[in-house]
Amino acid sequence: MLEFLLASLITILPDFLCRRYIQGKRWGNEITFFTMWYELRWGITACMLLTVALITLIFYYHPSTTTASPFFRTMTMLPEGGGRIDKVFVKNGQLVAAGDPLFSLVDSTQLSAVKVAKSRILEIEASFKVASASKDAMEGVVEQTKGALDQAKNELRLKQELQQRAPGAISAVEIQRLENNVASRQGTLAAAKANMRQVQSQLDSLLPAQRASAVEVLEQVKVEATKTTVYAGVAGRTAQFNLQPGDYVNPILRPAGLLIPTKSAESGLVEVQAGFNQLAAPVIKPGSLAEITCMTKPFTVIPMVVTRVVGVIPAGQIRPSDSLMDIQGRAHPGTLTVAMEPLYSGGLAGVLPGTKCLANAYTNNHDRLATEDLGTMEYLYLHMIDAVGIVHAVILRIQTLMLPVKALVFAGH
Repeated sequence: MLEFLLASLITILPDFLCRRYIQGKRWGNEITFFTMWYELRWGITACMLLTVALITLIFYYHPSTTTASPFFRTMTMLPEGGGRIDKVFVKNGQLVAAGDPLFSLVDSTQLSAVKVAKSRILEIEASFKVASASKDAMEGVVEQTKGALDQAKNELRLKQELQQRAPGAISAVEIQRLENNVASRQGTLAAAKANMRQVQSQLDSLLPAQRASAVEVLEQVKVEATKTTVYAGVAGRTAQFNLQPGDYVNPILRPAGLLIPTKSAESGLVEVQAGFNQLAAPVIKPGSLAEITCMTKPFTVIPMVVTRVVGVIPAGQIRPSDSLMDIQGRAHPGTLTVAMEPLYSGGLAGVLPGTKCLANAYTNNHDRLATEDLGTMEYLYLHMIDAVGIVHAVILRIQTLMLPVKALVFAGH
């Protein structure tokens, strides 16, 4: 309607003035509702064409959308494993700080695992004592065997010397028996030394490795035991959190609730995302100026600046599956996702995250007009584009005034 009124000022109005003051035709006589089309046909036709061209020009170079919102992040409160609730430390809607405990699960299994791991460490410590005692016993056996071996060697040497002095005094069988006795004692000594080395290797390598492994197992089960208590990862407010002791939670099937962060970067108080028509892709660029009005802050127009334009259309996203995608199922064209931030600090103060907003983006050719050497027609055309942006700004302000009326009166909300 606003575009039609503007177009009529340079089409229908001049045509009427020409008919009235040049041709002398008067309203109510020659010009009536029945003769209006015939008398003002040139002005009406030009007005319709100019209105369509003006609407196209405005909506192309100064696009608008009714789908804009400051999106915010939510965090699902989940344990790392399923279990029944033991204690609940916070209430629904309560503000929590990062690291505050939220709830805990029944940890009887984890406590049993900790006890088993501690018992295993005590068992290995006892094995150290047994191995140390075995080592002492093996050292005694080695010394005893050495003594027996020395005695057997001495006895063999004496019998051999006696046989050399008095041949025939000692039988060859006796000498053979003594030699076998020395060899047997040497074998016993070697076995005793081997047993002692085995005990020593247990003390030096096997048992320390078993103790280190048991300590690691204990640390692991302690970590698993701490996982039964779920803590807040960030500062925020709990939502949909109605747990009671005895409830069952599962990281896949049954979440505990939501945590809405209060940090500005995650709470939606920094950035607004809007979905514009795909035809706006050549027009909206990072740095473009924009304006929004939101339902939670009525009668207020907030100046914004475009910070980034997502380089894809979400409707074209595909994911491999076991069936071929039919392009006809993607009839919805999708929108161009644009991120905007307040032009001035604190611009989104009072705007609740997730609210519905209306957004306008504007084409600004001021720098081109000031720095580039443009032709006359292009110079006038760019001036006209910047000038008609005020029409869309006026429309946004009319929508700002009418938004509460539409929502409360006509929509019945």
